[in-house]
Amino acid sequence: MANIKGRKSHDIISRGLQILLNIDHRGAVGADPLVGDGCGCLIQIPHALLRDWAEKEGLTLYAPGDYAVAMCFLPREEEARDVAVGQFEHFIRVERQLLLGWRDVPTNTDGLGQSVLAQTPVIRQAIIARGP
Repeated sequence: MANIKGRKSHDIISRGLQILLNIDHRGAVGADPLVGDGCGCLIQIPHALLRDWAEKEGLTLYAPGDYAVAMCFLPREEEARDVAVGQFEHFIRVERQLLLGWRDVPTNTDGLGQSVLAQTPVIRQAIIARGP
């Protein structure tokens, strides 16, 4: 769902969440009802939220439209995660972009089954600025 004129609206988010609730039968759910394939909402980059984060981190956030946010689902194991992050940062440099920082995404694991908790990835956002 989207506003065809690109207007931000909480109503659109509310309706989108209701749609997700209405189609839970379409998700990949096995014998354990607390195990599913997950879902999410794609929204505009929340500039004010990221600006506040950047200020707390001592970073300068670029203007809206001059940076991107990559949602990264990383391995739980530190060594594997370091390899993944290293490769990701390598390709940012290869593409002549600028990594501004990594943001840990707050998560709520309430309601997840035990089998899922053991597999939950580390979720971080890479904030990447437009290169020269």
